[in-house]
Amino acid sequence: MAKKLYVGNLSYDTTEAALSELFGAVGEVVSVNLITDRMTNRPKGFAFVEMSESAAAQEAINQLNNREVDGRSISVAEARPKRDDRGYGGRQRRR
Repeated sequence: MAKKLYVGNLSYDTTEAALSELFGAVGEVVSVNLITDRMTNRPKGFAFVEMSESAAAQEAINQLNNREVDGRSISVAEARPKRDDRGYGGRQRRR
Protein backbone atom coordinates (compact mmCIF):
# COMPACT_ATOMS: atom_id res chain seq x y z
CA MET A 1 0.00 0.00 0.00
CA ALA A 2 1.32 3.44 -0.94
CA LYS A 3 2.28 5.83 1.84
CA LYS A 4 2.68 9.61 1.62
CA LEU A 5 5.53 11.37 3.40
CA TYR A 6 5.97 15.01 4.38
CA VAL A 7 9.43 16.44 3.66
CA GLY A 8 10.16 19.77 5.33
CA ASN A 9 12.92 22.36 5.71
CA LEU A 10 13.90 22.05 2.05
CA SER A 11 16.22 24.50 0.34
CA TYR A 12 14.52 26.65 -2.30
CA ASP A 13 17.04 25.12 -4.75
CA THR A 14 15.82 21.54 -4.19
CA THR A 15 13.94 20.11 -7.19
CA GLU A 16 11.35 17.36 -7.59
CA ALA A 17 13.89 15.38 -9.62
CA ALA A 18 16.44 15.59 -6.79
CA LEU A 19 13.86 14.40 -4.25
CA SER A 20 12.78 11.56 -6.54
CA GLU A 21 16.39 10.42 -6.85
CA LEU A 22 17.04 10.73 -3.10
CA PHE A 23 13.96 8.76 -2.05
CA GLY A 24 14.31 6.37 -5.00
CA ALA A 25 17.55 5.10 -3.46
CA VAL A 26 15.43 3.80 -0.54
CA GLY A 27 12.41 2.43 -2.43
CA GLU A 28 10.02 2.95 -5.32
CA VAL A 29 8.71 6.52 -5.56
CA VAL A 30 5.15 6.89 -6.86
CA SER A 31 5.07 10.71 -6.95
CA VAL A 32 6.81 13.86 -5.75
CA ASN A 33 4.89 17.09 -5.18
CA LEU A 34 7.06 20.13 -4.39
CA ILE A 35 4.73 22.79 -2.98
CA THR A 36 5.06 26.26 -4.53
CA ASP A 37 3.54 29.65 -3.84
CA ARG A 38 0.67 30.34 -6.28
CA MET A 39 1.56 34.01 -6.73
CA THR A 40 5.36 33.80 -7.14
CA ASN A 41 5.71 30.16 -8.23
CA ARG A 42 8.61 29.96 -5.76
CA PRO A 43 9.01 26.79 -3.66
CA LYS A 44 7.64 27.03 -0.12
CA GLY A 45 10.30 24.74 1.38
CA PHE A 46 8.32 21.52 1.73
CA ALA A 47 7.09 18.63 -0.39
CA PHE A 48 5.13 15.40 -0.33
CA VAL A 49 6.70 12.16 -1.54
CA GLU A 50 4.54 9.09 -2.09
CA MET A 51 6.32 5.75 -1.71
CA SER A 52 4.88 2.54 -3.18
CA GLU A 53 5.14 0.51 0.04
CA SER A 54 4.74 1.26 3.73
CA ALA A 55 8.00 -0.51 4.57
CA ALA A 56 9.92 1.66 2.07
CA ALA A 57 8.29 4.78 3.50
CA GLN A 58 9.33 3.84 7.04
CA GLU A 59 12.87 3.11 5.83
CA ALA A 60 12.96 6.52 4.11
CA ILE A 61 11.95 8.17 7.40
CA ASN A 62 14.67 6.26 9.25
CA GLN A 63 17.40 6.99 6.70
CA LEU A 64 16.57 10.50 5.51
CA ASN A 65 15.14 12.36 8.53
CA ASN A 66 17.69 15.01 9.63
CA ARG A 67 19.89 14.32 6.60
CA GLU A 68 21.55 17.33 5.00
CA VAL A 69 20.26 18.06 1.49
CA ASP A 70 21.33 21.19 -0.42
CA GLY A 71 22.78 22.66 2.78
CA ARG A 72 19.64 22.13 4.90
CA SER A 73 18.79 19.44 7.45
CA ILE A 74 15.50 18.05 6.11
CA SER A 75 12.70 16.56 8.18
CA VAL A 76 10.87 13.48 6.92
CA ALA A 77 7.69 12.17 8.55
CA GLU A 78 4.47 10.42 7.65
CA ALA A 79 2.08 12.95 6.11
CA ARG A 80 -1.05 13.76 8.09
CA PRO A 81 -4.42 13.44 6.36
CA LYS A 82 -5.66 16.58 4.64
CA ARG A 83 -8.07 18.56 6.81
CA ASP A 84 -11.51 19.54 5.64
CA ASP A 85 -11.19 23.14 6.78
CA ARG A 86 -14.20 25.21 5.84
CA GLY A 87 -13.92 27.71 8.66
CA TYR A 88 -12.62 30.65 6.59
CA GLY A 89 -10.22 32.51 8.79
CA GLY A 90 -10.13 29.92 11.52
CA ARG A 91 -13.70 30.48 12.76
CA GLN A 92 -16.60 28.23 12.08
CA ARG A 93 -20.13 29.51 11.90
CA ARG A 94 -22.65 28.38 14.45
CA ARG A 95 -25.85 26.86 13.19
